[in-house]
Amino acid sequence: MTSESKTRTTALQNLRSRLGTLFCEIGASQLLLHPTDSPVCSLGSPVFTSSTIGYDALSLATINAATSIDPSTGRVIARYPFDDEAKLDATLARALAGFQQWREVPVTSRCTVLAKMGELLQRDIESLALRMTAEMGKPIVQAREEVAKTAAALQWYAEHGAAMLEDQPTTVGPDVYVSYRPLGTILSVQPWNFPIWQPMRAAAAILLAGNSYVLKPAPNVVGSALDLERLWNEAGLPDGSFTVLNAEPELVSRAISAPTIAAVTVTGSVRAGSAIAAQAGREIKKSVLELGGTDAFIVLSDADIDAAVEAAVASRFQNNGQICIAAKRIILEESIRNEFVDKFVARVGRLTVGHPKEESTYVGPIARADIRDELSDQVKRTVEQGGTVLVGGNPVPGAGNFFEPTVIDGVRPGMAAFDEEVFGPVAALVTARDAEEAVELANQSEYGLSASVWTRNMTTAKDVAARLGVGGVFVNKISVSDPRIPIGGVKKSGFGRELSSYGVHEFTNIQTVWAVS
Repeated sequence: MTSESKTRTTALQNLRSRLGTLFCEIGASQLLLHPTDSPVCSLGSPVFTSSTIGYDALSLATINAATSIDPSTGRVIARYPFDDEAKLDATLARALAGFQQWREVPVTSRCTVLAKMGELLQRDIESLALRMTAEMGKPIVQAREEVAKTAAALQWYAEHGAAMLEDQPTTVGPDVYVSYRPLGTILSVQPWNFPIWQPMRAAAAILLAGNSYVLKPAPNVVGSALDLERLWNEAGLPDGSFTVLNAEPELVSRAISAPTIAAVTVTGSVRAGSAIAAQAGREIKKSVLELGGTDAFIVLSDADIDAAVEAAVASRFQNNGQICIAAKRIILEESIRNEFVDKFVARVGRLTVGHPKEESTYVGPIARADIRDELSDQVKRTVEQGGTVLVGGNPVPGAGNFFEPTVIDGVRPGMAAFDEEVFGPVAALVTARDAEEAVELANQSEYGLSASVWTRNMTTAKDVAARLGVGGVFVNKISVSDPRIPIGGVKKSGFGRELSSYGVHEFTNIQTVWAVS
């Protein structure tokens, strides 16, 4: 074995040994780990820079470029000119050529490329983490952990991917089987809150299946998207198999209609998802949507209160509270309400708010000023509707988009913090008479992404899980996204699934082969 081979083998073994911890304990919410490296900024050169500006979340036509703004200071980091129609045509042509080449690569060889990409993420973990921290304000320790989790997921797919795509026998006979064939080029519209994990959890499955992948990132995290494209090329993916489309909505619409695009996957808001899915439907193209959530965190009377408190803090306040599957509505059975609230409020009050590059920071800035303003409005409206702020409740004065970790008590249906998705460090406390009412309250939402249930009684847990209208239920743990299990929602949280074999099969032609000799 060469020294390079030994190094690669050791790296893969290290990743494999971390799978259980990363997937079981981190999930979509990166748990705070002890850092070992000092940050060294390596963001590269922006296209051009200027002074502080604001911008609309949906369109940046007035400045004609995607703009990355440091949420800690409000100053522009970089601008990336939007692609025009000629660039779109060139990108789609590259993606088609990449698909035609990549689909012919044996699945085992595709797995090798995925494993190599995982190694490269590990190699560049510090620069990738710092880019995320600068672009959207993720605390640096959590940013490192996001990269590590993504690398481990790629390794998992590399180890198990071939089995997911094997022909499946039927009961008809040995010459009647089901094959999983690639569809073509998949357009992936992704958000800003997990700039590495979100696009890569979709890309891993889509690329494994033999498709090519066009990533349309959020305007404030284009730099992270370009980092991924560079690394995929280094990993050995054919040119065009992973490309970045830096486009405004009008050009995205044109891309969906293009014959090259076979299907679309979207993680984002209900508004964006419904618009994209509607157009994809008109084009008779498949779509997978992972949209918003008002996820319930249900604590029943027999729960381990101390464990539930720690988990609720982690689920609600990591990533600055900007997680789709966070514990947004904490529903407490009345008999344990006071004990939980006292401990929870005390714990939230000890959270460290600060600059995201500081190793000790647990809660950094909100990604954009408009999101912080909306968050402040939701808190204000909830208080006007009868809620009581127990801690926090206000934007932090001074530079940056900081918002105090906030707990609102007395939240009920009809209040903003109950009915709407609150995307920031704000926890809504809801009291239920008993387990029956807790389930009713949890289901009283237009969303259905996930839920967390805390009880020592597994019979009760399974009964509650069966009655919750959500895509995933987690008992005595926070909601997580993990490559070994599917993630997705119902109702306005979307449809289809990502991750695991379910996510791999979403973008395949499930082909029946019936041979008669």
